Amino acid sequence: MASTNHQSKLRVDITLPTQTRYLRLVGSIGEELAQELETYNGDKDELGYNLNLVLTEAMTNAIEHASTPSKKVRITIRVWRDELCIRVYDKGDGFDFNAIPHPDLDNPTVGGLGIFFIKTLMDSARYYKAESSNILEMRKRLN
Repeated sequence: MASTNHQSKLRVDITLPTQTRYLRLVGSIGEELAQELETYNGDKDELGYNLNLVLTEAMTNAIEHASTPSKKVRITIRVWRDELCIRVYDKGDGFDFNAIPHPDLDNPTVGGLGIFFIKTLMDSARYYKAESSNILEMRKRLN
């Protein structure tokens, strides 16, 4: 895990209205970011696709669970030499992240796939409340 005591190589901080029309923008940030990761030796196209997916799913969940449409979603991305950290902040009611069951992939239903993708594609994911926000924190090792 990266040492957060060292200054990050890249910081992105964006605040958006809780509207689905911004999903494509958020996803494209993930794709572009993957291409800029100098220390990542894996498949940058695959990583970009995965980041697009987890960012889009995280924002979709924040939008769905926001108390009112006038709320905002804040997304921060920090890149260190060997780790990427994405945090999605929302002001919704929150939920029990760990209580979401793995979906039945043979008989998929609406709901639950986004969390499954986030947990599967990222190296770690946790959801917690801090001050007045819910925070979904996702981490990906880059080496």
